[in-house]
Amino acid sequence: MQIKTFDNSLGEFIGSLEKSTIAKVLRVIDLLEQFGRDLQMPHSKRIKKNFFELRIRGQQEIRIFYTFHQSQVVLLHGFIKKSQKTPRKEIELALQKMAELD
Repeated sequence: MQIKTFDNSLGEFIGSLEKSTIAKVLRVIDLLEQFGRDLQMPHSKRIKKNFFELRIRGQQEIRIFYTFHQSQVVLLHGFIKKSQKTPRKEIELALQKMAELD
Protein backbone atom coordinates (compact mmCIF):
# COMPACT_ATOMS: atom_id res chain seq x y z
CA MET A 1 0.00 0.00 0.00
CA GLN A 2 1.40 3.38 -0.98
CA ILE A 3 2.14 5.84 1.82
CA LYS A 4 2.33 9.62 1.51
CA THR A 5 2.50 12.47 3.98
CA PHE A 6 -0.04 15.26 4.17
CA ASP A 7 2.69 17.94 4.25
CA ASN A 8 6.39 18.44 5.02
CA SER A 9 5.83 19.03 8.73
CA LEU A 10 5.70 15.29 9.44
CA GLY A 11 9.05 14.67 7.75
CA GLU A 12 10.60 17.50 9.75
CA PHE A 13 9.09 16.10 12.95
CA ILE A 14 10.49 12.61 12.29
CA GLY A 15 13.90 14.10 11.42
CA SER A 16 13.98 15.94 14.75
CA LEU A 17 13.70 12.72 16.79
CA GLU A 18 16.54 10.69 18.31
CA LYS A 19 18.24 8.32 15.85
CA SER A 20 16.99 5.17 17.59
CA THR A 21 13.45 6.56 17.62
CA ILE A 22 13.65 7.46 13.91
CA ALA A 23 14.54 3.83 13.17
CA LYS A 24 11.50 2.61 15.14
CA VAL A 25 9.20 5.10 13.38
CA LEU A 26 10.43 4.02 9.95
CA ARG A 27 10.02 0.37 10.88
CA VAL A 28 6.38 0.86 11.93
CA ILE A 29 5.70 2.89 8.77
CA ASP A 30 7.14 -0.05 6.78
CA LEU A 31 4.76 -2.38 8.63
CA LEU A 32 1.87 -0.08 7.72
CA GLU A 33 2.95 -0.13 4.08
CA GLN A 34 3.15 -3.93 4.17
CA PHE A 35 -0.05 -4.74 6.08
CA GLY A 36 -2.24 -1.68 5.37
CA ARG A 37 -5.67 -1.95 6.98
CA ASP A 38 -4.69 -5.26 8.62
CA LEU A 39 -2.09 -3.62 10.91
CA GLN A 40 -3.36 -3.74 14.49
CA MET A 41 -2.24 -3.35 18.09
CA PRO A 42 0.37 -2.78 19.35
CA HIS A 43 1.40 -0.83 16.22
CA SER A 44 -1.88 0.72 15.15
CA LYS A 45 -5.06 1.74 16.92
CA ARG A 46 -8.35 2.89 15.43
CA ILE A 47 -9.48 6.20 16.91
CA LYS A 48 -12.68 6.62 14.89
CA LYS A 49 -14.00 5.68 11.47
CA ASN A 50 -11.08 5.81 8.98
CA PHE A 51 -8.87 7.65 11.50
CA PHE A 52 -6.01 5.75 13.12
CA GLU A 53 -2.83 6.27 15.11
CA LEU A 54 0.53 4.60 14.64
CA ARG A 55 2.01 3.81 18.04
CA ILE A 56 5.79 3.83 18.44
CA ARG A 57 6.99 2.73 21.87
CA GLY A 58 10.42 3.41 23.37
CA GLN A 59 12.24 6.13 25.27
CA GLN A 60 10.08 8.58 23.35
CA GLU A 61 6.41 7.64 22.86
CA ILE A 62 5.50 8.75 19.34
CA ARG A 63 2.04 8.89 17.79
CA ILE A 64 1.35 9.48 14.11
CA PHE A 65 -2.24 9.92 12.97
CA TYR A 66 -3.18 8.56 9.57
CA THR A 67 -6.10 7.78 7.31
CA PHE A 68 -6.84 5.78 4.18
CA HIS A 69 -7.62 7.99 1.18
CA GLN A 70 -7.97 6.91 -2.48
CA SER A 71 -6.27 3.52 -1.98
CA GLN A 72 -3.28 4.99 -0.18
CA VAL A 73 -2.27 5.78 3.37
CA VAL A 74 -1.94 9.47 4.25
CA LEU A 75 0.16 10.27 7.32
CA LEU A 76 -1.45 13.38 8.79
CA HIS A 77 0.28 14.49 11.97
CA GLY A 78 2.83 13.26 14.49
CA PHE A 79 3.77 14.23 18.03
CA ILE A 80 5.66 13.06 21.11
CA LYS A 81 3.20 11.71 23.65
CA LYS A 82 4.03 12.98 27.12
CA SER A 83 0.92 12.07 29.10
CA GLN A 84 -1.39 9.09 29.47
CA LYS A 85 -4.20 10.72 27.50
CA THR A 86 -3.76 11.93 23.91
CA PRO A 87 -4.10 15.74 23.87
CA ARG A 88 -7.33 16.87 22.21
CA LYS A 89 -5.55 19.60 20.20
CA GLU A 90 -3.33 16.98 18.52
CA ILE A 91 -6.38 14.96 17.46
CA GLU A 92 -8.19 18.08 16.25
CA LEU A 93 -5.18 19.17 14.18
CA ALA A 94 -5.02 15.77 12.48
CA LEU A 95 -8.79 15.74 11.87
CA GLN A 96 -8.56 19.22 10.34
CA LYS A 97 -5.87 17.97 7.92
CA MET A 98 -7.99 14.90 7.15
CA ALA A 99 -10.95 17.14 6.27
CA GLU A 100 -8.75 19.03 3.78
CA LEU A 101 -8.10 15.82 1.82
CA ASP A 102 -11.60 15.87 0.33
